[in-house]
Amino acid sequence: MNSLPIGIFDSGVGGLTVLRAVRRRLPQESVIYLGDTARVPYGVKSRGTIERYAVEDAGFLLRKGVKMLVVACNTISANARERLRAEFDLPLLSVLGPGARMAARVTRTGRIGVIATEATVESGAYERAIRVASPNRDVEIFSHACPLFVPLVEEGETDSQVACLVAEQYLAPLREKRIDTLVLGCTHYPLLKPVIGATIGANVTLVDSAEATAEETAQLLENRRALNQSSSGGVSRFYVTDAAGRFHKIAERILGEPLDYLEAVEVWGHDKLESK
Repeated sequence: MNSLPIGIFDSGVGGLTVLRAVRRRLPQESVIYLGDTARVPYGVKSRGTIERYAVEDAGFLLRKGVKMLVVACNTISANARERLRAEFDLPLLSVLGPGARMAARVTRTGRIGVIATEATVESGAYERAIRVASPNRDVEIFSHACPLFVPLVEEGETDSQVACLVAEQYLAPLREKRIDTLVLGCTHYPLLKPVIGATIGANVTLVDSAEATAEETAQLLENRRALNQSSSGGVSRFYVTDAAGRFHKIAERILGEPLDYLEAVEVWGHDKLESK
């Protein structure tokens, strides 16, 4: 069991920021990554559709033989986390909780901004999680949907003039709210961090949940005595549902190294095979 890989999944390339953090924190662990690039973006879809996609994604990883699931997608975390816990009997960690807890720790004034997909914002999941993480403090939370950020990242437009113009349009209202902390509530958004940081201002702390998720992944595996004790480094395998060539190019830029293994697959139609 300890030598089995960690399963990480996202709607596209955004979850690679989580994979990168997990590999830095747990270099001995092997990882299987699934990017559902055929159906990205998830953030504009209904809750029922997001739940169905999430179950299919998780089912694929379970068939590959993973020891835990890391939901590296805030939209899934906000809309399908409970469905996943009901369907699958496996340790599961989503990025939303670690990000909310980090925001509660680092804010100085209690004025917190959250940018995310439409589905995540509409769910109110970040607001609830941040308030739970701040039981003894008054916080004001300002959420704003940024739907164009995901396709910009998926197209590799992370530092273009278009990205700067879109960021200005999305973030100007949050600057007026005098926030001191901004949660990047989608795992695609950290890939736009230089543009977002320059637009929102140097006095605002950006919260990227990838590092916090990696730390909580390590704690979960340690508590379950499921850490890989091998002294050799782990390996990573990557699966996508479409556009493998584009994913390969973007992934190597994000990770800064060649991919060990990449395969295009289908994940739909098998969700009941691995359910409880």
